[in-house]
Amino acid sequence: MLRTLDARHHRFGLNAPFRIARGVKTAADVVTVTVRQGSVVGRGEGVPYPRYGETIEDALSQIAQVAARIEAGASRDDLRTLLVPGAARNAVDCALWDLEARLAGTSVAALAGVAPPAPVASAITIAIDTPDAMAAVAARAAYVPLLKVKVDRTDAAMQIAAVRSAAPTPRMIVDPNESWTIAELERWQDLLVEHRVDLLEQPLPAGEDAVLAGFASRVPLCADESLHTSADLETLAGRYQYVNIKLDKTGGLTEALALADAAKARGFGLMVGCMVCSSLGIAPALLLAGEAAFVDLDGPLWLSEDRPGGVTDRNGVLAPPQPGFWGSAA
Repeated sequence: MLRTLDARHHRFGLNAPFRIARGVKTAADVVTVTVRQGSVVGRGEGVPYPRYGETIEDALSQIAQVAARIEAGASRDDLRTLLVPGAARNAVDCALWDLEARLAGTSVAALAGVAPPAPVASAITIAIDTPDAMAAVAARAAYVPLLKVKVDRTDAAMQIAAVRSAAPTPRMIVDPNESWTIAELERWQDLLVEHRVDLLEQPLPAGEDAVLAGFASRVPLCADESLHTSADLETLAGRYQYVNIKLDKTGGLTEALALADAAKARGFGLMVGCMVCSSLGIAPALLLAGEAAFVDLDGPLWLSEDRPGGVTDRNGVLAPPQPGFWGSAA
């Protein structure tokens, strides 16, 4: 039976500006893919990311160029040659996983051979603001298990200190989003230890992180922008101790699962992350969360309105979407 594919742009307003070192956003722009086979429908979502040269228009164009192949029955494995890793492939890949599970009357977790999604402690992100404003946000989240603190170059030390003072208990990830230099990383080692930072995510620009080879950081380093697929792992050894797997970088759940296995085999610890997205982008990523030491899947919590039936948060613990939302018929 032939399939039909539909891809379109959806915009979700945010409940507050999301500021990181490279800019600010007030809405989440996503590509939603629906693949229908008879009466069965699979869905997937991708977030084109300007940092990687992606736009909504380009993602929709990429999908349109391969739509006929998908409708004729191309598989998830075929996608690896049809589309490059990125948001467009992620949306299609996850839609095909969803469709396959529903057609088989099973779940994506069962098909992938992983544990079904379960409630998980997920980072609550504190976006860049003045140190006082960030401390106020941290105080309201002082008892969650994990915070992720976005920082810049100018006020990083004060931002970290302010958040830790307001929230002394949670584990903490600090994310400069490539904005630091190696000199700043060296200078702030004592600060990071003093404020009990558990993980430092991508402090240097991806193209300049070769200087991390042999650098004895006192806080574990995690590759984000430097990692897309399993092909990148070889160059990251000796520079980072953790890798942040995001489906919008890998090009979907298929490659993300392979990347997780390859990273563990090489001795990397795992973090699972996301873009600012709806729960449709988070549901597949939750299948990786059980293997991760750090989970950062709070993207939908920034939306003023999520897709119905999506994830819910209670004191920093993220519960999976309602049954039937994605990855199984019920």
